[in-house]
Amino acid sequence: MKILVFNCGSSSIKFKLFHMPDENVLAEGLVERVGSKDAFASLKTPQGKTETNLSIVDYPSGFSVIKSMLLNPEHGAIKSLSEVNACGHRVVHGGESFGGSMPIDDELETGIEAVFELAPLHNPPNLTGIQQARLIFGDIPQVACFDTAFHHSIPERAYRYALPEKLYTEYKVRRYGFHGMSHQFVARQAAQMLGMHKYSVNLITCHLGNGSSVAAIRDGHSVDTSMGLTPLEGLVMGTRSGDLDPGILFYLCRKGYDTDSLDTLLNKQSGLLGISGSSNDVRDLELKADGGDERAELALDIFAYRIKKYIGAYMAVLNRVDAIVFTGGIGENGAAMRNRILSNMDQQGIIIDEMRNSVHAGVPGEIQAQTSRIKVMIIPTNEELAIARDTFKLTKN
Repeated sequence: MKILVFNCGSSSIKFKLFHMPDENVLAEGLVERVGSKDAFASLKTPQGKTETNLSIVDYPSGFSVIKSMLLNPEHGAIKSLSEVNACGHRVVHGGESFGGSMPIDDELETGIEAVFELAPLHNPPNLTGIQQARLIFGDIPQVACFDTAFHHSIPERAYRYALPEKLYTEYKVRRYGFHGMSHQFVARQAAQMLGMHKYSVNLITCHLGNGSSVAAIRDGHSVDTSMGLTPLEGLVMGTRSGDLDPGILFYLCRKGYDTDSLDTLLNKQSGLLGISGSSNDVRDLELKADGGDERAELALDIFAYRIKKYIGAYMAVLNRVDAIVFTGGIGENGAAMRNRILSNMDQQGIIIDEMRNSVHAGVPGEIQAQTSRIKVMIIPTNEELAIARDTFKLTKN
């Protein structure tokens, strides 16, 4: 089977064509800056890479470009749309309704639309992508894979906020968690690498990038995670504040901030960028810190400290931890940051081998010292492959 996976963002469309079940990548591409004059599209196949600058005014135009690129006689990956057997789609928020990947029909589209207000920046373009794919590819199976689904196993004591019952029953205010496709993918890979059954392994998985989250996984199931109702809760991130005292919001309201300015402040002007005053990129901040920039050093310290606290808390939740797993751009490649996070944890049974840590960049493997009781693993995430696997399982028959 050939399965085409789509990940539609607020201004971009990522796509990847897999041959299943051997999981070979036949093509991958990106349409970026949808709606702007400097939009561009790229396609990479085993034959090479092509890029083009186009006027892509909206999502229908973007999908038309994708169709043309895939069918291009010289640089494309297929000769006919009929070669695509199914499509898989990343959907950020499934609310309480969707606890797993689901075949798409009109009713499911309505369900995705019903939780727009829980993910106003992500679910609308996710749904638009689904609708465009259904128009282009006709009656082939389409599957929605929800980023919140893996965290549906979190118990009520972990997902409920200490707020009046009405806010949960009427407005569904609760913790949902995100990055579920990534946490699930690396958890399954970790179990395989450890030689354990996927439903017997206990892990703390750290997805660290511009958006970051940690998950506690007991017997292969998520039992807690750092993100909440929205992706704003939890760790310090590139431009997001993460956990803070809610009273700060009331204080700032009295200083003249409104809801829109608070939204911008906490989601786009805070985190590493807000603390450092210069960058949301850990690589840039490490260079600045090495050069004596104290604010850059503080930003890195706060980022690492928050992750260390969550790891400690989840060790208490799980009691037995088989491995701590790092993934995402920072988690996979940031040797210095991994060392910051796990330093001085020898009493908890975590000791890093600095040599092994330094040589692992985006390569699966273990980086703990021989005397460490808990394994520390680097596992590159692959959310598109996770979507392709779920789509294949649901459509192969």
